Amino acid sequence: MNEQRFRLVGTVISATSILLLLSFAAASGIGQQAATATQASVPDLVFQGVVIGSQNQTYIQVPFKVPDGTERVTLTFSYTGKDEHTALDLGLLDPARLRCWSGGNKSMLTVELSDATPSCLPGPIPAGLWNVLIGVPNIRSKAQSHYTVQVYFSPSGAVAREPAVLRLPVRVGPAWFRGDLHMHTGHSDGQCPNQTGKMVPCPVFFTVDAAARRGLDFIAITDHNATSQYDAMRELEPYFDKVLLIPGREITTFQGHINFLGTTDFLDFRLGSSQVPDMNTLLRNADRVGALTSINHPSAPSGEICMGCGWTPTSGVDMQLLTAVEAVNGGSVKSGISDVPFWNKELNRGCRLTGIGGSDNHRPMQPLDQQGSIGSPTTVVFASELSTPAILAGIRAGHVFIDLAGTHDRILEETAHFKDQVFEAGDTLDASNGKNVDFSLRVAAAVGGKIRWREDGEEVAQTASNEVSSADQTFPWSWVSDGHRHWFRAEVVGADGKLWLLGNPIYVNWTIPYPCSSR
Repeated sequence: MNEQRFRLVGTVISATSILLLLSFAAASGIGQQAATATQASVPDLVFQGVVIGSQNQTYIQVPFKVPDGTERVTLTFSYTGKDEHTALDLGLLDPARLRCWSGGNKSMLTVELSDATPSCLPGPIPAGLWNVLIGVPNIRSKAQSHYTVQVYFSPSGAVAREPAVLRLPVRVGPAWFRGDLHMHTGHSDGQCPNQTGKMVPCPVFFTVDAAARRGLDFIAITDHNATSQYDAMRELEPYFDKVLLIPGREITTFQGHINFLGTTDFLDFRLGSSQVPDMNTLLRNADRVGALTSINHPSAPSGEICMGCGWTPTSGVDMQLLTAVEAVNGGSVKSGISDVPFWNKELNRGCRLTGIGGSDNHRPMQPLDQQGSIGSPTTVVFASELSTPAILAGIRAGHVFIDLAGTHDRILEETAHFKDQVFEAGDTLDASNGKNVDFSLRVAAAVGGKIRWREDGEEVAQTASNEVSSADQTFPWSWVSDGHRHWFRAEVVGADGKLWLLGNPIYVNWTIPYPCSSR
């Protein structure tokens, strides 16, 4: 380490002496690692220093220790004196190499195993002595610049465990947000034509660009068993600032495909190996790292036609380890396959799985009005804000409907009114025998369609008109409880009987013991 001199918190010391201050910071609690996701917004280390004129055109190293078990290092950097033309550049050194050098164009850096800020290298996060590297291309002889460095350590790849500076909401406030949870890029088998018309692995840019042109609020890029796409997503986030990019992957096994959403952690997908002997081990590993799990296209054929595409586990699977199921898959719909019966069967067995949709798009440059294009179908989630934790929380809660046509404005809002309380899709209410439950369905932008309610999968006879005749219409319906366990879901179909909108269940009397068994 160069024996260059700089000021830290008003005291002039040598760079090699900074370790003494680090020890003091740890002892006084300044550098304590956040223990929970809520605390993740509090920096683990804070450094404040002063650069003086005599340090013009030199490099300053600010050392800090990365603890064992760290999976991501993030830092923010700010300084004063820009009005006097002071310029400070930012970089990052790990114990072995230069990990980042941004020059002066970035104030935040993050590095992790699979992704990093552009100008940084993704890769393993070794414990030990790291350094913030500050370049001083210009500071006037009598000027001073006060800088602040905040350092955050993340113990996992779960987005919910990232510091707040990495997971700022794309949009604040509760709303219905529209997205696509299943698509592929050149990091697996996504393809597009190159300049000479040959089909080649397609860059991530074209997938995100298609989502932006479709007007989607969020997407999950779910390449097969891959994590390499996360680095490209990190680079594209600042440019596509209206589209939330959720890290995901499609875990492809010989016994079924499962989406893992919300974490960049690597998970061994080799089902049947000594590392992952069965599906339950795979799902528990996903739960351990905070991933939301969803079965993809469970009714698809398996074998030579589509290796492992259908849900065919060879041993009993604890379905309670799963959160969702792809009730509508763009590729399946195009092939005339419906996954709704599979979902109905699991619900009737007592397994609460949120129904979601995914285009399963492999050709992002295809026209957006085609079946299976990005956003066809669209998963619509009611969430507290447009952020990865909020969208995943909305899916876990079942506050979801599927827009099979991928429109920009269709709405399906299910509610149940009971004992002065309002329950929405995904909620549970208890109604004893003989008690009335008043259901209500709001449908918007679906003129010409017809509504249907389903009780435990069977269509409920309606005494009033079920035709959608206005741009925003509400349909009431009353049901008398028999005291038993039921689920109710609404849908809208077109004149030809094809599904337009598919809701998630409202659960009645699901507090009655009725375990979701393995299958």
